[in-house]
Amino acid sequence: MNTKYIFVTGGVVSSLGKGIIASSLANLLKARGYRVSIQKFDPYLNIDPGTLNPYEHGECYVTVDGYESDLDLGHYERFTDIQTTRASNVTTGRVYKAVIKKEREGVYLGKTVQIIPHVTDEIKNRVKKLGITGNFDFVITEIGGVVGDIESLPFLEAVRQMRWELPDDSVCVHLTYVPYIAAAKEIKTKPTQHSVKKLQELGIQPDILVLRTEKDVSLDVRRKIAQFCNVAPDAVIQSIDMPSIYEVPVGMHGQHLDELVLRRTHTPEPWGPIHMEPWLNFLHRMECASKTLTIGLVGKYVELQDAYKSINESLFQAATYNDHKLKMVYIHSEKLDAGNVAEKLSGLDGVIVAPGFGQRGVEGKFVALEYCRTHDIPTFGICLGMQCMVIEYARNVLGMPHANSTEMEPECADNVIDLMETQKSVTEKGGTMRLGAYRCRLTPGSRVAEAYGQDEVRERHRHRFEFNSDFRDRFESAGMKCTGTNPETGLVEVVELPEKRWYIGTQYHPEYSSTVLHPNPIFLSFVKAAIKYQAERKLAEGEEKKN
Repeated sequence: MNTKYIFVTGGVVSSLGKGIIASSLANLLKARGYRVSIQKFDPYLNIDPGTLNPYEHGECYVTVDGYESDLDLGHYERFTDIQTTRASNVTTGRVYKAVIKKEREGVYLGKTVQIIPHVTDEIKNRVKKLGITGNFDFVITEIGGVVGDIESLPFLEAVRQMRWELPDDSVCVHLTYVPYIAAAKEIKTKPTQHSVKKLQELGIQPDILVLRTEKDVSLDVRRKIAQFCNVAPDAVIQSIDMPSIYEVPVGMHGQHLDELVLRRTHTPEPWGPIHMEPWLNFLHRMECASKTLTIGLVGKYVELQDAYKSINESLFQAATYNDHKLKMVYIHSEKLDAGNVAEKLSGLDGVIVAPGFGQRGVEGKFVALEYCRTHDIPTFGICLGMQCMVIEYARNVLGMPHANSTEMEPECADNVIDLMETQKSVTEKGGTMRLGAYRCRLTPGSRVAEAYGQDEVRERHRHRFEFNSDFRDRFESAGMKCTGTNPETGLVEVVELPEKRWYIGTQYHPEYSSTVLHPNPIFLSFVKAAIKYQAERKLAEGEEKKN
């Protein structure tokens, strides 16, 4: 069959969850056996999110082929088990850069370069790029921003053109907000009507409306919305607030979203049954979990939880598969010191020391790591967290009080963390780190090899600075083992303290490859260690009370 194109747009307000709806739809179509790809178009001028402050945009997600992308791609992968690529995230900056490059090269043969057709053609090419491969039955494209934003207009014009060019092979799903006015005790439909009217003014008639709401939207209200928005009554469905985002695919299937899309894209029948048993098993375990696991996350962006979105979700998945609820405690590393570290960390079952960049808050991470190491709390350091493990160990065990990373102290004598040679001449910030998936060979018998159940893995990276292998022998002689290395370069990827309950640092980001149906093994191992530690601590506390 022809590749079908699904466009997901949003109206009224941002942060409604277009990414969750797009991911849920991809989940359902994939569960029916269709080959699905999914992408996000972002209307900002940055080339990619790599240089954006996490407070601005949440975490920067990294694809297997080394593209720094929007965090919605993390949702796509967690919901679908699909590995996204650089083709899965396109910004206005990338589009304009490509158009200007073509203009400078004379590709347009002296034509006046304009938004229409040159920019919109470039956008359409990015949509069709995945479809023309023949590898996908459906390409889902989420348009960032809100209908009415000036930044989104070229993308929406490209959608209009594709809807006109491919009327039987494309569909528009529009997500809007239906507010509940508590004082009036009424659901209000006018914002949705205005949002759809704005979309219609741009030449796009939505085929399906998804209503984001805190309260149930009655059938009568949905019929009213259908009438005023020119949408079939059965194509107005609601996405009511749920305890977990992972319940959304089931809610959408219950309202036949996948069937609506199949029907409106003229997908040949029979469609085949839907197989959601593994997903439903995860939800069952999530609902039945009765015990709670408390994990502390030490980082400098903890005010915005989306800054650590993939870590949060990876821990939640691992806790669920270990039949526990997850309680996250966020600890600001800039506010952590020797005077309050015991108060902040003593009641935790495990600690994650988060990734990041720069000097701010790093001393608090050293304090946290010393406490965790000396009190034998299960501890997981990721990227900069792993580097901080190395520095703390050098200072407090190897007798190198001035050990540091040249990122924090360029002229430090004991540069146990240093810039890669290939990075020393780099001046640009965006897209120039060690990015994407690299091989990592694990030491047989090590804790990390035991966690993965194999001796080689591929995990994703996002960093410039590395463990300085000149110091490797000193660390290993003192007890910190380098149990993961890149086979091509010899760069150290994993460190661990074997004599501790669970004390491992990874230079890579395992959270990027953790999905609902395939949680990353190292998170599963960490959570198991934290559960065991919790049981041992409670047993010891019980013995103390008896005495």
